[in-house]
Amino acid sequence: MFTGIVEEVGTIAAVEPAGNGVIFTVHASRVLDGMGLGDSASIEGACLTVTSILEGGFTVQAIGTTLERTTFGGFRVGQRVNLERALAFGARLGGHLVAGHVDGVGQVTRIEPREELTLIDFTLPQEVTGVTVLHGSITLNGISLTVNDLPAPGVCQVSIIPFTWEHTSIGDLREGTAVNVEGDMIGKFVRNLLGAPGRGTVPGEMQADAAAIREAWGYA
Repeated sequence: MFTGIVEEVGTIAAVEPAGNGVIFTVHASRVLDGMGLGDSASIEGACLTVTSILEGGFTVQAIGTTLERTTFGGFRVGQRVNLERALAFGARLGGHLVAGHVDGVGQVTRIEPREELTLIDFTLPQEVTGVTVLHGSITLNGISLTVNDLPAPGVCQVSIIPFTWEHTSIGDLREGTAVNVEGDMIGKFVRNLLGAPGRGTVPGEMQADAAAIREAWGYA
């Protein structure tokens, strides 16, 4: 579990094919503190297992299914990536609950610099559209952000303050860039409870209550 508060921007130092997947070597410093073999690390919003600790870095392995549903297939040596260690119980939760399980890939459609901030519009994967609400939470490349606007169906807008622009890899984005997107965890559970189409069923003893909720909320 993560918070979406990026601890460090690392660099992809090596990309090595491994079967249907890839082994990435990541140069880092801060996140190495306390990191051990088998630990979970968030890289650009995807939770991966640390497979080795190196001098000034670590390695992770992304299997074929991970490459299919994230931007990892396009990673190149020298690319900057957002890094976060797993949440420690008792620590402050500065962002929101982030699983590190990327729901899908979106695409940046507009970047608009303003005096004190930068607005970024990006398309939402279908899995995320239904759980994204105005002023709710969303994770973009591992960064916990607030939904600033929903300017069009299937499009989300976030507002980036200078600190986030300078201390994450979000400043590397350009129009057309693919991004890893994870929808709000609570929203996904609520959607499943309501039995939204294509999102699973509700246990038998809860069917009546769920049906009433769906009708009240316009899901019927």
